[in-house]
Amino acid sequence: MRNLVLALLLIFSNLVSMAQANFDKQGHRGSRGLMPENTIPAMKLALDYGVTLEMDIAISKDKKVLVSHDPYISDVFALDQNGKEIPKGKGLKLYQMNYAEIKTYDVGSKLHPLFPEQKKLKVNIPLLEDLIDASEAYAKEKGYPAPHYNMETKITPKGDGELHPAPEEFVKRLMKVIKKKGIIDRLIIQSFDPRSLEIVHQKYPQVKTAYLVSKGSLENHLKDLSFKPAIYSPAYKLVTKEMIEACKKQGIKVIPWTINTEEEIEKLKELGVDGIISDYPNLF
Repeated sequence: MRNLVLALLLIFSNLVSMAQANFDKQGHRGSRGLMPENTIPAMKLALDYGVTLEMDIAISKDKKVLVSHDPYISDVFALDQNGKEIPKGKGLKLYQMNYAEIKTYDVGSKLHPLFPEQKKLKVNIPLLEDLIDASEAYAKEKGYPAPHYNMETKITPKGDGELHPAPEEFVKRLMKVIKKKGIIDRLIIQSFDPRSLEIVHQKYPQVKTAYLVSKGSLENHLKDLSFKPAIYSPAYKLVTKEMIEACKKQGIKVIPWTINTEEEIEKLKELGVDGIISDYPNLF
């Protein structure tokens, strides 16, 4: 009897370990709560915590693939070439600027009002290929597993031709970098924009896709796509047990965003989510 109990405990322990290993912990914009967002230092710190590198993709006027959440230079946390404040508004559009100019702006020295714990350092908006190279090299140097990436196509119908290229070109340029760097098997492409997800699914079916949503129902969201995404990624307050069960029945994982307290992280784990995106990878 004692041997049977020990065997059952061992099986249970192994199942728990497997579940923990498969749980996808993701650092939002790298480690936004601790480092300037979407920068190489933010990604390196995220790797120290063993998380997937979540980031946002934009395109410059000279067709360079960048890592930036906003399609413009943000006056919230960026400074100009002389270390001066940037005027309020969204006039400095990345898609209207060449990368040689974009990289002269400092996106790490100014205090972000929402993230007082961020380390301040002078750093620029990186090219995606440079960020991948730096992340891969850092992981190798530290003896970490090869990095996993979750890249969001920052694209909307209203922004086509103004803030970014049309979805076909956007995805093509992004995937060119991905294929060049050989990370396609460690990649998720996520988006609020179904058009770019459709293109990824049709042309690069081996790439996992995640549908980002901020409101509405699972039933209606799944009608937006001609296929079932690998991942459903809702704002975390939308998550319910029923939603998770409905997704699991269809073979869809649930990875909500953006959860920034230990209490909320534990609540969502108990509900059965498959991963969590957080500004604070140190909370996992």
